[in-house]
Amino acid sequence: MPGVRSFPDRAAMGAAAAADIAEELRSRLSAQGAVRVIFAAAPSQSDMLDRLVAAPGVDWTRVTAFHMDEYIGLAADDPARFANWLDRAIFTRLPFAEVHRIDPEADPATYAKLLAEAPIDVVCLGIGQNGHLAFNDPPVADLDDPEDVKIVELDRTCRQQQVDDGAFPTFADVPTHAVTLTIPRLLNATRLFCVVPGAAKRQAVEQALHAPISAADPATALRTHPDVTLYLDAEADPRG
Repeated sequence: MPGVRSFPDRAAMGAAAAADIAEELRSRLSAQGAVRVIFAAAPSQSDMLDRLVAAPGVDWTRVTAFHMDEYIGLAADDPARFANWLDRAIFTRLPFAEVHRIDPEADPATYAKLLAEAPIDVVCLGIGQNGHLAFNDPPVADLDDPEDVKIVELDRTCRQQQVDDGAFPTFADVPTHAVTLTIPRLLNATRLFCVVPGAAKRQAVEQALHAPISAADPATALRTHPDVTLYLDAEADPRG
């Protein structure tokens, strides 16, 4: 079962998650030459990322960054592209050793090869309103997926969430397909930090913690990982 930490608001949640992630990075960097981290791109991560950028004592020049999903069909300079969102949120704000951005026009196997070059130490992720992890929506999620990176069709709930989050003006503007890291690829990391604020996520959190583990609710797969912590604000915490 994931460890669960709950906070009165998003700011406190983000600060605590960032502090824990920074401590994990400092610890790993003291014991190994480099660290590899996968980041989620979503407004739910903004508070944590802002605090992580400001965290002291992390040698970012020894950290390689990846991200976990990307829309297909948006212009390279579209601000809604996840690589561009993460550039604004963290990638261009820190001196990373390398940043590997998903090219949605490339063969997904190319990105899979980059991920497989060495172990992934940390994943910073969230949970979608439909329980998705990255863009592994219930209709396409596979908890035993043989692939590491693949092209998927986004379900309606997922696409509507992008509108609700303010990333797109209308449902029709949201791309129908995306590239995503698969659930086994994400869970292959050593440590997972899952940041989930907001009342709209409360049911998804409840399901992730208590529903049967299955592809019908992809976030339930977090319960199969030995080292994952869930960070909630009061609105997202179904226990409060």
